[in-house]
Amino acid sequence: MPILQLLIILVVIGVVLWLVNTYIPMDATIKRIINIVVIVFVVIWLLSLFVNFGNLGSVGYVGHR
Repeated sequence: MPILQLLIILVVIGVVLWLVNTYIPMDATIKRIINIVVIVFVVIWLLSLFVNFGNLGSVGYVGHR
């Protein structure tokens, strides 16, 4: 994924999160939970773009010869 496209997606996610926090009346606890969930999903998505998770099951595995 090109870096410009990645930055545009991150800006859009940030603006949508800001709009939700600013213009939708909710309890502060619910807003905090939404913010945390969105941030966790974005971090996992970014990690999946840059890190190969396919071999995590074999970390530390010494295989048999």
